[in-house]
Amino acid sequence: MAIPSTSMKSSPVCRAILIIGKQHYLWRAVDQDGEVVDVHLQTKRDGVAAKRFLKRLLRSHGSQPRKIVAEKLRSYGVAHRELIPGTIHSTQQYENNRAEKSHEATRARERGMRKFKSVRQAQRFLGVHAAVSNLFNLGRHLVGAQHYRDIRISAFGEWSRAAA
Repeated sequence: MAIPSTSMKSSPVCRAILIIGKQHYLWRAVDQDGEVVDVHLQTKRDGVAAKRFLKRLLRSHGSQPRKIVAEKLRSYGVAHRELIPGTIHSTQQYENNRAEKSHEATRARERGMRKFKSVRQAQRFLGVHAAVSNLFNLGRHLVGAQHYRDIRISAFGEWSRAAA
C-alpha cells in the first residue's frame, strides 16, 4: 500500500467505557491541531483491535501520517510495525496530552447521560459529538479577535445549515 506521506500528525488514544455493564474501549485519533479525526468503539484493546482502528483511520484520511504519538500501549507498536513502519512512532510522556484532553468532553457527556445504553448509540453520539466539537472548539489563543469572530460566524452558519 503506497500512500503518499503528508504532514499529518495523529495521536490515537484508547479509553474504557462501560456499556450495559460490559467494558468497551473508545479509540480516538486526534490530529496536530487538536481536532478529532476518528472515533471507534471496540470490545478489545489488543494488537488486532489496534490494527483495525489504524486501518480505518488510514482509509478515512486517505494518507499516511508523518508521526504517530501514542500512549505506551503495546498494541500500538504491533499496528505500527505491520501497517505503517516508515512513520515515526513516539510514546513520550506528555506528548499525547492533546488526545487525552479530547476525552474530557466525552466523559462529561457520559456522566450527564448516565452511561450509554448500546454500542450503536454510543458510536453515533461520539461521532456526531466529535464533528460538532471540531466545529466549535477553536484555538482562541492562536488567532486574533477579528479572525476569531469571523470563524465563529462561519461555524454558526455551518451549524444552521446542518440543523435546518
